[in-house]
Amino acid sequence: MNDPRKKKNPTLGIAVFIVVVVLLVIATILYNAISEKREYDRENPADSTAPAASAAAAAVNAAKGASQ
Repeated sequence: MNDPRKKKNPTLGIAVFIVVVVLLVIATILYNAISEKREYDRENPADSTAPAASAAAAAVNAAKGASQ
């Protein structure tokens, strides 16, 4: 039944190899993107008071306009 002379089909092994390589490439790209973003955020910290201050100024201006 199992003929030892019969060659195995390497398709499954090659398919698994290709899937593993593609997953490694995607993981590497994601890792680099996250690392670059963290480095960028470290070098250029976001000013957290600017959006709050501009929102407060807009609210004050809206209140002044409504009271006139």
